[in-house]
Amino acid sequence: MDKPNATDSSAKGSPASPPAGPTDGQLVRQACQGQKLAFDELIRRYQRQAVAVSYRLLGNTNDALEVTQDAFLKAFTSLKTLEQPEAFRGWLMRIVSNLSLNYRRSRKTRSQLPLDEILGPDDAKQSGSSGSSEWMARDADPMRRLASKEMGAKLQEALSQLPDKQRAALVLFTIEQLPQKEVAEALQCSVEAVKWHVFQGRKKLKEILKDYL
Repeated sequence: MDKPNATDSSAKGSPASPPAGPTDGQLVRQACQGQKLAFDELIRRYQRQAVAVSYRLLGNTNDALEVTQDAFLKAFTSLKTLEQPEAFRGWLMRIVSNLSLNYRRSRKTRSQLPLDEILGPDDAKQSGSSGSSEWMARDADPMRRLASKEMGAKLQEALSQLPDKQRAALVLFTIEQLPQKEVAEALQCSVEAVKWHVFQGRKKLKEILKDYL
């Protein structure tokens, strides 16, 4: 299995339309039958999003790549335990989120960059993809929404003070724009709980950063 590459072209958040070709469920079943190319296709579909989710939870590209690699390996070895093959994406994002949060607890992240758009409108949408190698840097660029690196550091510090589920809910729903149902599956909670985590997370961030906004 190839290691995810941070220089792949960008695809922001969840796909705008269902991927062409076999469904996720079909690919999962084929992979369970020993068809390696089927799982390779699942990696191709969700590699960038998995790295982006991990990056925004960890704030470090190298750590995100390492965690994403581990997440795909864990998904591959546990694939037969997935009861709903069509729910592969949400299941994978749960693995990525859990591994990222565990990684963050066990080791201080290095060379952190601030996260962007956390405080933006809930319904903010961005579309399109870039053919450049800067797909991740573009999403994480501290100059897009932050006045300075100092402000970016304050935001990163504020995010680190959020409970794990609040931070994960903000990343998956507000930034990655996954449907609430998929976020709920990823965090193993109800849709109402996702709404609550997002609301409380945004409220706490704004309170922490009130002197800088």
